[in-house]
Amino acid sequence: MNIKYKFNLPILFSFGFMLLTLSCDDDPADDVQLPEISHRVIMTSQMDFENKVNLNDEITFGDVSVGVVSRTWTFPEGVANISGSENNTTSSEDIVQAFFTQLGDHEVKLHQTFQSSAYVGTEQRGTELDTTIVVRVLGNIGANLTANLLNSDGSVGEALTIGDNSRNEIMAGSTVRYSITTTGEPENYNWSFEGGDPTTSTEVVEELDVKYKKLGEYGFGFSANRARPEGGYELTYTNLVKIIPSTEPVTLDAIEATADGNIGLNFSREMEPTTIDMTNFSVSITNAGVEIPATIASVEVDPNEGNIVIISLENDRVYNDDTAIVSYTAGDLTTTDAYPAESFTDLPVVFKGNNILNNGTYDYSFENSTATNWPYQWWGAPWDAYNLEISTAQAQDGESSALIEFDPNGGMIIAHTDTSGAAIPFTVEEGKTYEVGVWVYVETLSEPDTGTLFAPDLRFYWAPNTDWGVAPNPAFTSDFALNQWVYSSFLTDFGGVAGDFTLSIRGYNQDNSTVTRFYMDNLSISEAVLRP
Repeated sequence: MNIKYKFNLPILFSFGFMLLTLSCDDDPADDVQLPEISHRVIMTSQMDFENKVNLNDEITFGDVSVGVVSRTWTFPEGVANISGSENNTTSSEDIVQAFFTQLGDHEVKLHQTFQSSAYVGTEQRGTELDTTIVVRVLGNIGANLTANLLNSDGSVGEALTIGDNSRNEIMAGSTVRYSITTTGEPENYNWSFEGGDPTTSTEVVEELDVKYKKLGEYGFGFSANRARPEGGYELTYTNLVKIIPSTEPVTLDAIEATADGNIGLNFSREMEPTTIDMTNFSVSITNAGVEIPATIASVEVDPNEGNIVIISLENDRVYNDDTAIVSYTAGDLTTTDAYPAESFTDLPVVFKGNNILNNGTYDYSFENSTATNWPYQWWGAPWDAYNLEISTAQAQDGESSALIEFDPNGGMIIAHTDTSGAAIPFTVEEGKTYEVGVWVYVETLSEPDTGTLFAPDLRFYWAPNTDWGVAPNPAFTSDFALNQWVYSSFLTDFGGVAGDFTLSIRGYNQDNSTVTRFYMDNLSISEAVLRP
């Protein structure tokens, strides 16, 4: 009988033997011994690491099976050197050490003949067994960088010259798309962008967009590594870009509360401190429908981030349960390259705290997951009448977002899961209040079929301690702003208990006979500071 088995990851099987000796008056003729049981046991020195090795590094193969009569290891022609042997393709030794000299996946085969039908685990599988071990030989880690300026419409523009002191001239407020190609299968990335937004990233992605808002000359850094087999690579360029004054209008990219409760106006490039007149700014605050007097104490350019203008309040701050809005009447405020800032009215302040969904597993920004990681949760109709895909057409941050379409009179119920289908958890602390936020970009929206029915909405449920009465976040009412990113949030204490929770996201379109289409990005749960 010749039975063949093939596997990529060698498995160490438990084995045993039985030896029974009976004696009478120490007479050897009376000894009775049962035959030895045959059992296959194969291992490698890298079996716990998917049998990956560096080029020209060694891996040891071991056959410690019980009851072996003969064995033959067979290596592919011309890919390995067997230690202590002139024959580099076959060996009958129980322990074989080999050095692999060719990159790629290589099959090492073992043919064994046993004295009796051999056990594999708890099954007997015959006296002749064949095993295949796949060894992956990796080269050194390497990386190659390209970069392109992005046009105002988001399309890819002129390529940058890559090299030290190349000083590619880029107008302030512009975005550069960095693209990296790696070899050697690194597991971890570390990006560094001097003078950019973001300044660093650990995302394992092929592309990252970086916006430059401050004048100056800035470098670039990238490193990649893997733990087993160990390897790493570092790529740095000094003075890769030179940010010069822009002829384009300055834009207000965000209004966010700072950690100490001030208000930060995030402009697309550096602002000139001497042009600030605090009387051109106003702040209004309400809390639970009650107006809170707000007096501006100062308006200053952040000394560390020249594109951020900080508004401080007199003997007060903004809190997560406040509704705070900011207005600016055009005056003397200009960029450092003398471009005037435009007026804006009643723009809301967004709270951006430490996002506990940023835990290394929850893909809160839709950058590293697929639609299969956001599956339907089997509530039945109408909650199955939707479509979700990961899209790069719009992104509030990063490269991707979730593009969602509610079918006419449909709905959605989804959760975030790992590759095994298990819901990905996040951890909250007892007695704390959290702000649950989401950014949406609505393209298609219509009112309910009658005014007495519900508008489309999103609602965030959690388990355990689900609050089924949670409010819409957001409600897509008839006055909802279209074709722009809008932030929506609500506060909760998750039942006041500590522990791991999971999220479900419900979408409602049951009262609409038309499609509701929108993008969703940057889910967040952050600790809230409430007004005393």
